[in-house]
Amino acid sequence: MTHPPAPRALLASALSVTALLATGCSVADEPRPRWFSASASPSGVSPSAASPAVEQPAGSGAALTEAQARAALVTETDLGEPWGPTRGARTWRDGLLKATTEDPDCQRLLDVLYTEEPFGTPKGPQATSALDDGDTEAQLHYRVAAHRPADVDRALDWMKSLPGRCGQFTAATTRGGVQGVEVRDLSLPPVGDARQGLRVTLAGETEEGELTYLTMDLAAVRVGEEAITLTNAGLDEVYTEVTLQAVQLGAQRLAELRKQGRAQI
Repeated sequence: MTHPPAPRALLASALSVTALLATGCSVADEPRPRWFSASASPSGVSPSAASPAVEQPAGSGAALTEAQARAALVTETDLGEPWGPTRGARTWRDGLLKATTEDPDCQRLLDVLYTEEPFGTPKGPQATSALDDGDTEAQLHYRVAAHRPADVDRALDWMKSLPGRCGQFTAATTRGGVQGVEVRDLSLPPVGDARQGLRVTLAGETEEGELTYLTMDLAAVRVGEEAITLTNAGLDEVYTEVTLQAVQLGAQRLAELRKQGRAQI
């Protein structure tokens, strides 16, 4: 049973909920989200997270170092309770996301949802945070990685085409179950150099006949030569506002790190 969200302090973010809804991110048909704590610093990096000058990129177009990529992550400190470090991969990852379908683009989407790598293998430093919502058992994975901008932009264009190409299809799991899959566009805040979001739902049943309903947000943003990839998924409530706020905060933090790097050269 889903418990109603407890009141939370709003994240001190430049993007208010009203502004989010104005960008076309309306989630009026969803329950109110669990808000972030006010301890986050969305417009930049906290002093403890800043990387030393010796690790700044060599030029305005250079990728960040691994330490800077770690500093750019969104963590449980940013999200606040009930979010905390992950306790391990959810069983639905193998049970529901390992699936096959006939259409190549839809199959590629399923593969990306499972691997969480829409841009392929990173071409440089990367860092990842994995978090669990202790109330709903949703799981959020956040990655910052260096990729060729042209490769990222091609993948983002492909993602943008998926609601039209794979709006609704069926997929068979490795355990023999059949799922109905729906793919919708998820409008992201206007951050970074390029971005795309998707909300994917997979409805089916277990071998015992129990109904399953997996919701998964997939968001990707390019900031210079780095890309942010975020998944927020679960069998209970998955709050789009959490996805949008994490994207907003993370992209601002990454852009600020790149700005600091150029200023110290």
